[in-house]
Amino acid sequence: MTEQIDWDDFTKVVMVAGTVVRADTFPEARRPAYLIWVDFGPYGERKTSAQVAGVYQPGDLVGRQIIGVINFPEKQIGPIRSQFLLTGFHTDNGVVIATTERAVPNGTRLA
Repeated sequence: MTEQIDWDDFTKVVMVAGTVVRADTFPEARRPAYLIWVDFGPYGERKTSAQVAGVYQPGDLVGRQIIGVINFPEKQIGPIRSQFLLTGFHTDNGVVIATTERAVPNGTRLA
C-alpha cells in the first residue's frame, strides 16, 4: 500500500504543461539519456536530462507537449543542472513520457 497524502501535499507539487523546443543526445550521461529543453510559458524555458532514449529519438520529442514538475530544487546531473522533472511511466521498453491529451497553453497547471 502507498502512503496517503492530503490535498495540501498535492497542491505543493507544481505540475505544468510545456512544449519541447529542443532535444539532444547526452553523451556524458551514465545511462542513455537526452538533454531536453521545454517552454513552460510564464515559467520560462527550462532544461533537464531524461532517460527516455529507449523509446524516443530526439526528433520525436520536439513539438510534443509534456508534463513537468517545476518546483523541485535544481539538481546537478553530470555537467548540467536539471531545472525540472519530466514525468513518465516505466515500461519494459523504457520510460514513456506523460503528455497532454489535447494542447493546452504552456504553463497550464495540472488539476
